[in-house]
Amino acid sequence: MSPLAELLFVLVALGMAVKLLLLNFWRAVLFLSPASVRVLPEAPAGQMRLPPELAPLAGQLQALGFVPLGSHVEKPRFQKGTASYDFAHPGEHTFATLHFSPRGEPRFYLLTPLAPEGFVLTAGYRRPGFEVPGRYRSGGVPGASPERLLQAHRLRLQGLNPSEDFTWEERLRSGQAWYRGLGQKEIRRQNVQGLLWTVVALAIVAGLFLGGGRPV
Repeated sequence: MSPLAELLFVLVALGMAVKLLLLNFWRAVLFLSPASVRVLPEAPAGQMRLPPELAPLAGQLQALGFVPLGSHVEKPRFQKGTASYDFAHPGEHTFATLHFSPRGEPRFYLLTPLAPEGFVLTAGYRRPGFEVPGRYRSGGVPGASPERLLQAHRLRLQGLNPSEDFTWEERLRSGQAWYRGLGQKEIRRQNVQGLLWTVVALAIVAGLFLGGGRPV
């Protein structure tokens, strides 16, 4: 292989590795340290600016008795963060959170903290089921309306002891506690591919700098 062709090969391989790192490094960090995600308050209910695309879902939630609490941002390391818009229905022992998917689609889920600890999480989109008996249940009902999802959430709460605190402060605390505890297995399962691609990218870089990418 000529020196010019060899240089071109190295540059292409390095560009591929850099792209893989840019896409996946933050997911590798999330896999290794789920508790590094910060749940930050953004605005209380009176100042919450709900995007127009989420207004129909918010209207359906409010028709069911949910009241606005405020908005928060969930920020992994090396990412801008995802804005979330929180509601609560103390009578149903449930928080509701609206947000956008990575593709910009409106989404929502219901979250109930358990006493003394634990969570039940029911999403209105595809989410693999996961359970720790007596402490944690999560799953999804893709395409469910807020009313239907609330019905499913009630059923999944049966036999468990929900918390009685449904303030915005408790919603923020619960979000952070999820990342630091029972949500970690789910986070790692969701981001294992990011870790693997990061390892591949680092191996490519190491191979290039150590001469492994050069033909014999």
